[in-house]
Amino acid sequence: MIDVEEFDPGWQLRTATRRAKSDVANKLVSMFLHSLSRKLCESWKLKIEDEAYLAEVKEVFSARCPYCRTVLTKANVIVEHPDGMNRLRAGLHVPGNVLLACKPCNSEKRRDDSLRVLSLAETGWESFLSHDGTRCDQPCKTCAYWKRMWPEPDHRKVELRQNAQRITRFRAMYLDFERVLPYLKEHLPYYLAVLYKDCQTFADSRIESLMRDFLDKAPIINRNG
Repeated sequence: MIDVEEFDPGWQLRTATRRAKSDVANKLVSMFLHSLSRKLCESWKLKIEDEAYLAEVKEVFSARCPYCRTVLTKANVIVEHPDGMNRLRAGLHVPGNVLLACKPCNSEKRRDDSLRVLSLAETGWESFLSHDGTRCDQPCKTCAYWKRMWPEPDHRKVELRQNAQRITRFRAMYLDFERVLPYLKEHLPYYLAVLYKDCQTFADSRIESLMRDFLDKAPIINRNG
């Protein structure tokens, strides 16, 4: 049941308005990351859609979610990037960073992927798998997610550790990816931050300019008084 007392329609509407510009900037960041990914794949002579890559994903993860080991089906599967493809995590759509996961884990992991500073691990996916219920200030939504998955504390820690190790081993299979990863982590976020800021600045100035031009010519505003 929705708690009417806690629902703030004003906050909801203001959030939607602010989100519009950031959505455009985030889309450009995504386009940049996908374009860079294509160039890297061309130089590595290996693509995500290659049968060899698909076979290796299947062999290592056995058609199960890499985070929770849930069996994947058409109803619950989604393409997943351990290093999230956003300006903070700077992940790429390249072999070694593309898996198949369940939709719940993909959704829950976004909290760690959206953090400016990670306190539990160096990467978003490792941070996601570090919420064992002992390291966060409670209540923590991600800790609660894993507690529902594996209620017994020791079992939960074992599962999270083993799943993290499996992902690490898989990524280590792709030497080209591992070779460029340190440089990407150090330098790429700066360029993405510049792109994000420039996009928002351009959007502000261009929207205002076009809006003035349109309203000067459009007979839709009452100018009397």
